[in-house]
Amino acid sequence: MGRMEQDAKLRGETKAVWATVICFGVGTAVAVLILAGDARPLTGKGALAMPTAVIAGVIASAAFLASTLMHRRGETSAMPRWQAVISDLSTGALTVAFGAVTMMGVLLASEVLAAGLQGLQLAALGGGLLTGVVSAVGGRFAFGAGVGLRTADLAALLFGFLVIGTLFAMVTADDPRWWEQNFSQLGSGSWAFNGTLVVAGLLVATVGSYIGRDLHRLRGDGFLSRIAVVVALWAATGVALAAVGLLPLNRVPIPHDIAAFATLVLFAVAAATTVTSIPGHPRALLVTSVGVGLLLVLALVLWIPLGLYSATAVEAIVVGLGLLWMATLVRVLAIVAPEGSRPSARPSLRRARHPSGGPSESRGSARGDGVVR
Repeated sequence: MGRMEQDAKLRGETKAVWATVICFGVGTAVAVLILAGDARPLTGKGALAMPTAVIAGVIASAAFLASTLMHRRGETSAMPRWQAVISDLSTGALTVAFGAVTMMGVLLASEVLAAGLQGLQLAALGGGLLTGVVSAVGGRFAFGAGVGLRTADLAALLFGFLVIGTLFAMVTADDPRWWEQNFSQLGSGSWAFNGTLVVAGLLVATVGSYIGRDLHRLRGDGFLSRIAVVVALWAATGVALAAVGLLPLNRVPIPHDIAAFATLVLFAVAAATTVTSIPGHPRALLVTSVGVGLLLVLALVLWIPLGLYSATAVEAIVVGLGLLWMATLVRVLAIVAPEGSRPSARPSLRRARHPSGGPSESRGSARGDGVVR
């Protein structure tokens, strides 16, 4: 590492420290004002958990947005309007997602602490300091992500959010025996599980946008039509997953089941289309894809004909294997795709045409295959 690069990283770390301090100060001050009055328990009616989670979530969102504007303000200046709009939409979705992840993490931690610290109550100052601490943690994480978010980071964020949100829904479920049926039972009267699915759908669509970004960096404008299909499929998968949360099983069972089935089908189609869009067909991704497919078939055989476990176990296996496959995909893309931003030379997504009527490729993909050389 050169001296200049080292100095730049140290300056970046200093900015992150100051961001953490600001998040702590703002979180503490706001919480002290809001929590003024009698001491409150961690969870339950009138508890600390919800206001603390909301304050920390808003601060985390603000930290991510501030970091993005600070470090990547000019990234879209050379891009055509359509590409800049997609980038801005992804930033907006991630701003919401970081706030939601922080909120759900605070709520889950509050439930755990309440079980271990029964009877604990905090007044405005104590609650304010606690809020400042969780705001500093969430803000530091979000600020660091805004410096240079990779597709692999988004996949890890999706996995972590699904785990945190599902665990919180479990510990707050009205029916302790929900697991005897399926995960959808958690969404019956629970905003936590349904909200988790909605935000997870937003994250899936955003991951798809970043996958499209990596494919464009790898293959160029000549492959834009195929990349658009890949991004659209991941967006549709995210919409279907969000619909599962927006259509609870206890209220609209048939639309809920349709949305759940559509999510699985769209995920499979999006995965297959993405794999075939990566040049060279990396062996790690092919082996993982085949292995995951075989394990899914085995899981279904053990469930339906043999009945060795419940639908809940099958759903957990399917989601786990899907996330495992996605982790391999984004790691492969991180290896084969260039890191630098690649503005498109096309003013629109529609393919330009020669005067004779034939299609023409944009500059930078004149070789025809669209591969960066």
